[in-house]
Amino acid sequence: MKTAITTSASTSTTSKVATTTTTSTAPVASGAIATTSGTSFVIDGKLQYFVGTNTYWIGFLTNNADVDLVMQHLATSGIKVLRVWGFNDVTSTPSAGTVYYQSFINGVASINTGANGLQRLDYVVASAQAHGIKLIVNFVNNWTDYGGMAAYFSYAGITSNAQWYASAKAQAQYQAYIRAVVTRYAGSPAIFAWELANEARCNGCATSVMQNWIKTTAAFIKSIDGKHMVTTGSEGFGLTTGSDGSYPYQFGEGTDFAANCADVNIDFCTYHQYPDSWGIPAASAQAWGNAWIQSHAAACVAAGKPCVLEEFGYSDNCAIELSWETTALKTTGTGGDMFWQYGDTLSSGLTSQDGNTVYYLSDLWNCMIAPHLADVKAKNG
Repeated sequence: MKTAITTSASTSTTSKVATTTTTSTAPVASGAIATTSGTSFVIDGKLQYFVGTNTYWIGFLTNNADVDLVMQHLATSGIKVLRVWGFNDVTSTPSAGTVYYQSFINGVASINTGANGLQRLDYVVASAQAHGIKLIVNFVNNWTDYGGMAAYFSYAGITSNAQWYASAKAQAQYQAYIRAVVTRYAGSPAIFAWELANEARCNGCATSVMQNWIKTTAAFIKSIDGKHMVTTGSEGFGLTTGSDGSYPYQFGEGTDFAANCADVNIDFCTYHQYPDSWGIPAASAQAWGNAWIQSHAAACVAAGKPCVLEEFGYSDNCAIELSWETTALKTTGTGGDMFWQYGDTLSSGLTSQDGNTVYYLSDLWNCMIAPHLADVKAKNG
C-alpha cells in the first residue's frame, strides 16, 4: 500500500482501543526456517495456514520497548508473520535521531549501518526471533514514501521508475543494499522471506521488463542466501484466470502475475486487495474481492506454490474484510493472509491511522481479527 511518510503517533481512532498491555510470556522462536510444501507453508516445523499483518513503521521506532510490545501482542494473539519495510532511503540530510537505512545525498550512495540505521532493523529481527514471529522484509518501494525507487533517480541519472529497472547503476546499488541487509540475517529463523519490492509496477512497460528484473533479483538473493524464501511483493495485477476485464486484471502496469509467480526462485506469490482504490464499485466490492482471492489461488495451484493475500483493506469494514479472510482460508492455493495494517498504543501514543489500521483489541479487532484467528487455529489443529 502507498503509505504516508510519518512515524508520529495518531491522537485519535474511530474505534475503541485497549490501552492495557498483556503480561503473558511470548513463545520462543523455533530454530526452523520457514519453507513451503506444495501450496502450503511449513512454519516452525508444522504445516499450517498463517495470519499475518503489516507494520511498515516498526523498523523506524527508536524505543526498544515499543518494538517488544508489538511483538508480544502479535505473539499472544497467534499472529505468525509480520511484514516490515526493510528500506528507508533519503536524499537529503535528515534531522538528528531520524532513522534511515540508505542515503543518496549529493549523488553519493551510502548504506547506514549505524545506531540510527540498520541497527534499528537488527532490533526488530532480534525481538521477532525472541517472540516467535517471522518477518517478510522488502528492499525498495514503488512509491515515494520512505524514498522508494525515486530516491535513486538523481544518483543514477534517471527520471522514472520504468528507467530504474533498466539502469545498471540503480540496479547495482539496489543489489548492494540487498546484500547489506540479507547478509545480516542470512542465518536467522526470524526471517520468513525476502521481498523484492513493495508493489512494484512498470506502467506501460512490456511485461518482460518486470519478469527479467524479478528473475535477476531473485536469483541474486538466492545466490547469497539459499535458505530463506523469496517473493515479489506484487499487487497481483495482470491475470487472465477469472478475469472480469477490470483494471486490476489487466496488464497495463507491466505485471503478469502468473509469469512472475512461475519464476524458479520465487517461492510463493503475493497479491494485494484494495477494490475501493482500484475503481471497483462499492456495491460489488465484497464479491469482487472474494473472486480476486479465488482467481489468484487458482493461479498459484497451477504454479504449485502458495499464494499470500499480503495486504487488504476496505475502510475498516468488518463484514467485508472478514468475508475476504474466510474466503482466503477456505480456498486451496492460499497459504496465509495479512491485514493492512496493525496498530497499537506505544510510548508516544497510537500508531498511525491511515484509514485501514486495525488497533490491537479494538472493536474492529474483536470483530474482524479475533474470530479469524480462532478459525485458523481450528483449521491448523
